[in-house]
This record gives sequence, structure tokens and C-alpha cells, in this order.
Amino acid sequence: MSAIIEQTIETYGIENWGAGYFGVNRKGHLIVRAAEGDNLTADVKEIIDDLGKRGINTPVLLRFPQLLFGQIRKLQKSFRNSIKEFDYNGGHMCVYPMKVNQNRSVVEEYLREGKRYNFGLEAGSKAELYAALALEQAEDSLLVLNGFKDRDFIKLAFAGAKAGKNVVIVIEKLSELDHTLRLAEETATNNAEAILPMIGVRVKLYSKGSGKWEKSGGEAAKFGLTTTEILEVIRRLTEAGRIEMLKLLHFHIGSQLTDIKRIKNAMKEAARTYAKIRQMQIPIEYLDVGGGMAVDYDGSRTSFESSANYNAQEFANDVIYVIKTVCDDEDVPHPTIIQESGRFLTAYHAILVTNVQDEIETVVEDITAPMTLAADDPQVVKELHDLRESITGKNYREYYHDALEHREELFTMFNLGLISLEDRGKGEVLFWDVCEKADGFAQQKKYVAEEFDELRRLLCAKYLANFSVFRSMPDNWALEQLFPILPIHKLNKKPTEYATLCDITCDSDGIVDKFVDLHDVKPVLELHKLEKDEPYYLAMMLVGAYQEVMGNNHNLFGVPHEAHIYIGEDGYIIKKVIQGATLGDALATVRFDAAQLHDQFRRNIVQRIKDGEVSTKEGNELIEYYESQAESYTYLSPNGSE
Repeated sequence: MSAIIEQTIETYGIENWGAGYFGVNRKGHLIVRAAEGDNLTADVKEIIDDLGKRGINTPVLLRFPQLLFGQIRKLQKSFRNSIKEFDYNGGHMCVYPMKVNQNRSVVEEYLREGKRYNFGLEAGSKAELYAALALEQAEDSLLVLNGFKDRDFIKLAFAGAKAGKNVVIVIEKLSELDHTLRLAEETATNNAEAILPMIGVRVKLYSKGSGKWEKSGGEAAKFGLTTTEILEVIRRLTEAGRIEMLKLLHFHIGSQLTDIKRIKNAMKEAARTYAKIRQMQIPIEYLDVGGGMAVDYDGSRTSFESSANYNAQEFANDVIYVIKTVCDDEDVPHPTIIQESGRFLTAYHAILVTNVQDEIETVVEDITAPMTLAADDPQVVKELHDLRESITGKNYREYYHDALEHREELFTMFNLGLISLEDRGKGEVLFWDVCEKADGFAQQKKYVAEEFDELRRLLCAKYLANFSVFRSMPDNWALEQLFPILPIHKLNKKPTEYATLCDITCDSDGIVDKFVDLHDVKPVLELHKLEKDEPYYLAMMLVGAYQEVMGNNHNLFGVPHEAHIYIGEDGYIIKKVIQGATLGDALATVRFDAAQLHDQFRRNIVQRIKDGEVSTKEGNELIEYYESQAESYTYLSPNGSE
């Protein structure tokens, strides 16, 4: 491997956040491995070129189901190792929270691999439950139902139990228990041998999580029952003769839990609650530790919001050890541990690849070769010229401050009508030239002053990327979640540009200006100079969790094209291609009917033909073109192509 490629891997942090799934080949192309550290790889640039020949242009979402399988195995292996090491007498199962990514292909691929380990599903709404009841799960897996429920939701859960699913209704508030008990009574009246769902209770822990979602836990959390309410559930179930239905204790302290200490504290509290309930002769078998297992998006292995200071094995060790210790102390059986780690399972398997459409011009781009001064130029322009000509590595900071003062003076004089538009333009060019030189000197220093970090951000290129942040990376916009971003090619060449990314929505928030870095958050990303008539592709990594289902229709940019990739001995196979949203599809989401729009447009053109404003030939061409666009992609054609 060349020194440049090694430097590139370090620049983009691939080995830090990639979990062994990603790398760079000798061509300088991004590769995806079939499994962690595997020799079977797929070349992402070749995949994009192949799709382009099939008429599938970027942006396109690439799915690699084998990475989903890899995460399932990694999770199962970690807990298997911990159970053996600590002599834990209970088991471990996982239920995939459908809310993380309800895409049918994702759920079915998860179940295909997960049924080997009795991994099941978690549904938090009637729609998710409706879908889950028809899917094939392992016979011994669970279907855990979280979220607030009405009678219809709970009745659907009873139908699932009758259909052979191991349904667990997690009680979030006491009214749900009332519905459950009434339906249990109705079912038993009609059939004494009726199969009933299990019941779980969600406890509201005192312990809180860490990171952006830490308010999901603690006493002010949205979900969960207090200690008093849990005792009331036990009392009502006992009085109704249904205490045998209570099988699970559940808690959840937040998503993307970054700090293992917070997790251990919550485990201790939950395990103690489980133990005390077991000592009341309540037949609880399962302890659901919720989700929240973090993905290390920036690779720093810290408690930073986009990272995690633990790995899968450390997480499993702490969960098993803490629960075993408490249970042994209280002399109660070890429960089967249920886990809902959807983010950890799905984040890695999906990559959004898009093209850079163009560079958005800034004032810096307008700087021309050194200009000559005229005798009648204003003094402020002459002084800016002198700064540009005499700035050095020793005086650059002082001269930069002087340039800032002169620019203010330039604008003030223009607003007072004392200088011409030409004078202002010449002064601006000179100012930005001073800034560019000052930045060059600053970046050579061992320690870069904060003001020059800001200047670097101001001077950087703005690359127009053919995607919508709101559709494909909503957590970046809404929560400043970091996602690794890097080119899929030219990785054997040193990047020479510093850039931020702008999406194609007409919204000033449609930008990406915070990037993954091992020690900090970078305000700019190292990229290559755009070459005319040569495509430049970027990959947004680890977008498989939440981004698709949370994406919105801002500016009516629809779902991108999608391709499912299998990596084998002979390279990659494109197993499935799903066309992205058309204009007609996007408009239908806001209740516009394409046929009705066609009729209205046609009537308008016919009237203009009657009025003699367009010819019949022109009118027919306009109608034909307009109607054809209903089937076109909502994103831009790469490099202006048809």
C-alpha cells in the first residue's frame, strides 16, 4: 500500500470508525468487506459505474446485507463469550426495534440471519405490529411491544399470540393494563385453553443515560412506571388471577449511549428491581435492557456525542457481570437478557453515494492576478494593496487584523457615497487576497489560533452535493450528528481542497460543515479539486440507522435509488435495484395527483394556442415534455446530463 493511501486512510479515519468493514484498494477506491477484516471486497466506484450504465445515477443508497449479518454475529458472539466467562445461567436474545429502519428488506434480512440465535422484533406502533405479525420469526423469539397503546393495539397483540407469536405487551401506563385484563377475560371466557400474550412492565429508572438522548431516562422520562405503579400492576394482576402473565421487566435510558459508566449504573438499578420482584414470587423470566448501544461514528472511542467509550465485548461484559452480581447477591435466578440494539445492528450496512454537482462560487474564487493601482485610488485601497504585497510569516496576524479594519472602512466609505462601486470591488479583491495569504502562513504554524480556524472555514470551497440533508441525513441537520464522509475514488491522490458541503435544497440549513475527526470536529473536509467533465463522488457512511425513516420531504426530494449488493468470491453482485422517487411519487406524498396536474396544464396550453400565443406544434411539445417529467428523478442529473 502506498504512503499516500495510508495517509488518506488516516485523514478520513477509516480504520477508526469503519469497524473493519471498509478500506481502500490499490486503485484508490473505497472498498466494502463482506465481513470484518475479510478478503472478499466490493469496489464502491465500480458499483456506481455499473449502476450508471443501467441508468441508475447518483444519489443512490447502497445496502450491504452482509454487514448487517456481521453486526448480528458480533453482538451474539460478544454475549456468548461473556455468558461463558462469568458463568451466567441465563440466556441472551435480541429484538430489533423496527423504528430504527422499517424498510422491508432490512427487517427481512435481519430475521433471516437473526433466527439462528432466536432474535426477534420490537414494535412501537400499530403499523409496525401489523407488519411484524406477518413476518417469519424464530419459534422461540419474542415480539416485544413498546410505546403507548389503545384497546385496538392490544387486541391486535392478542391476535398475534393466537397466531403463535411470543408477544410481550409492555405496560407503559395503567390504562393499558386495564385493556389487557379485560381482553384476557374475554378470551378466556370464549376458550379456557386460550393462548394469551405475555406482559412486561417498563420501569422508570432514576439512572440517566449519556449523550444527546440522555433525557430519555431518569425520573422525568416520557415512558416507564414508577415503583408505586409497578406494585399496583402486580396487585391488579394478582387480584385478577393473571400474575403468571407477567414475564418481563423493561427499561431504556436513551439512544446512542456514549458512556459505559452510565450504562452500568442503570444495569445495577434495573437488576436490583428485577431481583426484588422475583423475591415476591413473581415469575419474571426476562430482563429487557433496552437499546442505546452506541455506534462510534467518529472513531475516537470517547464519550463524545458521536462516539462510544466501549465496544460490543465491553458492553456485553458489563451487562452480564453487573446483572449476575446483583442476582447472586439477592439469591434469585439469572434472567434471560433481552436487548434492543437497533442502531448498532443497522448503521454500518447502508452507504449513500452522491456526486458533487458543482462548486458554489465565493468571493475568494474571484481573486485575480495582482492588479495595478491607479493614482486616484482611495487611500484605503492603496493600504490594502500594501498589506497584500508585504505580508510575511512574521507579520501575518497583525496584517490580517489591519485588513479587517480596512474592510470596515471600505464599506463605511461606500455607504456614505465617498467611493465608487469599482473602488469597492478592487478593495474586496485585495482584502480576500490578504486573507488567503494570512491563512497560508497560519496553517504552517504548530498552533493555529482560533480566529484562523474561522478564517479557514470562510475561505473554504463550497461543494454542491446532489442530495438532500433533510431526506438522507436528517440527524446531521436536526441534532448535529456526525457521519463519516469521504470520496469513493481518488484516494491514492492527496486532497488539495478544504470544503464544506451544500445540498440542493433551497434552505440555508442544507449544509454539512462539521466533519469526523479523531481529536476534534473538523469545520472543513479535505477533498480533491473538481475537474471539468469528470464526476466526483462522495460517500455518506453509516447511515443505515434512523436516517431513512426520519428523512422528510423538504422541497419534495424523494427517496433516492437503492441497490442491494452481495459480495462473493468473484466480486460483487447487484442483487436488486429499486428505483428512487419520481416527481409524480414525490407530489403524491402531498396529495397532488399527476393526472389532474396534467389536465390543468393541458387546458392552460390549449387556451394559449387559441389565443395565438403559442403554435399548435409548440403547445403539443410543451404538453408532452411536461407530462414526461412526472417519471423523472427528483434529484439533479449528474453534471447536467440528460
